[in-house]
Amino acid sequence: MNSQSGFLIGIGSNIEPHDNLVAIIDQLLEYFSKITLSRVLLLPPIGMNSQYDFLNVVVFIETAMAEEELKEICNAIETSQGRDRTDPTRKTKDRPADLDILSPAQFPKDGERASHTITDEYFLYPLLDEIAAYVSGKHISVEQEGVALMNVNLAFGQTATTIHRQTDTRNKRII
Repeated sequence: MNSQSGFLIGIGSNIEPHDNLVAIIDQLLEYFSKITLSRVLLLPPIGMNSQYDFLNVVVFIETAMAEEELKEICNAIETSQGRDRTDPTRKTKDRPADLDILSPAQFPKDGERASHTITDEYFLYPLLDEIAAYVSGKHISVEQEGVALMNVNLAFGQTATTIHRQTDTRNKRII
């Protein structure tokens, strides 16, 4: 198996999450020709007072890009989806887009890495375990079914998958 280096990103939305999560993934594909996603989970808000559930996904992006440059892309996507990054209470408010770089990662080396060494956001642990297994070519059984998301050119969410952008036509397809 070839070594793959890049970053793990936790992504969530609880304002129009079905539409916003599809838009976030679509925007990531404008910057990267290939992204690997865990399944998408519907989860209650944690650490905030809200009546709106989140859709969460963990993404692995294989890239040699510097973390600071990736952070700028993530911030730009959040802003384009309507998140006010200047609001001092933004971490405890409902949000259309939340992209957090969790950790640099190298697979297959990090395939067995414990999720708690990547983030303290325990609700992401099943998604981190799933994506690590998927990228490393291993099978993992999952307890919670993923949420299916789709737009005209893109469908994902029920299981871990890799999406490639076709650069000639700008269409996306799942492999």
